[in-house]
Amino acid sequence: MERYRDAYADKLDLPFFTEERMWTRLTSYAKQDTFVLVLAYLGRTLVGYAIGYNEPPNSSWAQGLRTPIEPDLLWEDGHRTFGLNYIMVGQAWRRQHIAKAIHDALMASRQEERALLYVLPGNIAARSAYETWGWYKIGEVQQTDDAPIYEIMILT
Repeated sequence: MERYRDAYADKLDLPFFTEERMWTRLTSYAKQDTFVLVLAYLGRTLVGYAIGYNEPPNSSWAQGLRTPIEPDLLWEDGHRTFGLNYIMVGQAWRRQHIAKAIHDALMASRQEERALLYVLPGNIAARSAYETWGWYKIGEVQQTDDAPIYEIMILT
């Protein structure tokens, strides 16, 4: 949880970003049969991680769409799409290609047709990195009233 607090330090007072809500989301993700966790250590220090799972049939990833998306992009069968829920690196270890290493380690194990993630539009560094790594924006979503608006990105 220390990496989460570090990564979201400026947002922890917002209801969507509280540690309690993060634990609720993480618990839900971890219950998925296809849940994956990649940890990055430097020595004995956890410096970052990534988590995700396959989007199940009738997935809610597009709940709260704010932009039109082609209908054929929305269907899920439990094998088509890997959802990258979080990729985080502690502030002290950023800009050292650790996020790229975590991303590549996680994605190297994937067999799905595509992967999907949300990114905050104001997180220019993350969005730029994702674009460099081959991700592209397909729309915007706000899944709950207190959630921020996220850009939806896809990697094929």
